Amino acid sequence: KRCETHAADLTRGHVMVPNKKTLTMPLVTRRLRDPDVNPCLLESDASTRCMDENNYDKERCSSYFLKYKNCRRFWNSVMVQRRQNGVKPPMPTAAERAEILGAMGKLPY
Repeated sequence: KRCETHAADLTRGHVMVPNKKTLTMPLVTRRLRDPDVNPCLLESDASTRCMDENNYDKERCSSYFLKYKNCRRFWNSVMVQRRQNGVKPPMPTAAERAEILGAMGKLPY
């Protein structure tokens, strides 16, 4: 009887069709994937890729985890310093971060 009801609903057009909202990423995920919001996106992706390639053996990916952790520490210190100096936004945009790293000559992490 359940199948008949479902079949009857299909003929009347009562079908769950995914709308645009259900097909998009959640806001938190979108923000974490935004290079202007997440300064360590490349390091995060590299550590995830390492885990995928090494069957989730954390020991093999420790250098990637360390690089990500150091990246987060570095940009957090920049953000704290900018807040203290009244600079807005506290986190530099991706373009500003590229300039900062370019001026340093090498990655500080």
